[in-house]
Amino acid sequence: FFRREQHDLMRWFCSGSSGSKMMVEDRIARETLEAEQGGGVARVEKQHAAGKLTARERLQVLFDRGSFLELDKLAKPSTNANSNNKRAGAVAGDGVVVGRGAIDGRVVYAYAQDFTVLGGSLSATHARKIDKVQKLAIAHGAPIIAINDSGGARIQDGVASLAGYASIFRNNVQASGWIPQI
Repeated sequence: FFRREQHDLMRWFCSGSSGSKMMVEDRIARETLEAEQGGGVARVEKQHAAGKLTARERLQVLFDRGSFLELDKLAKPSTNANSNNKRAGAVAGDGVVVGRGAIDGRVVYAYAQDFTVLGGSLSATHARKIDKVQKLAIAHGAPIIAINDSGGARIQDGVASLAGYASIFRNNVQASGWIPQI
């Protein structure tokens, strides 16, 4: 799904005029800002009022300065006939920040659920992002840190979100005894 969309966007970008390239650059900048703002200013303020950091702030504190590389920052939840994610306030990044960075110079993978986006609830896209970073950690033999701040499965996604939990738990089992999991 992601690759096909990226391929179509890249083909359009490369074949277009400078005006269409600027449109793509503007769209990417807008969606990047949207992802970085999480659930928006009001929800971030509410999170701070509760004495909690946002997912991005937690990772910023955890990793060595400037070392964190975020993956799939612009991934969005799927919208289909059985999902009302668009109306529910879903944003780019889909409520989880995943990637790798360094802690005291050592490579570590991590993910942090963002409660400001739909209560940090797990959708199919959210689960795919976590699954990806877990598999990268296993493949590279590096530790993984999970910062959970979630209301559970995204009910609108039904069985797909539950299947996402199954994938995450399968990876936990496969990583057990192989890499540190915190």
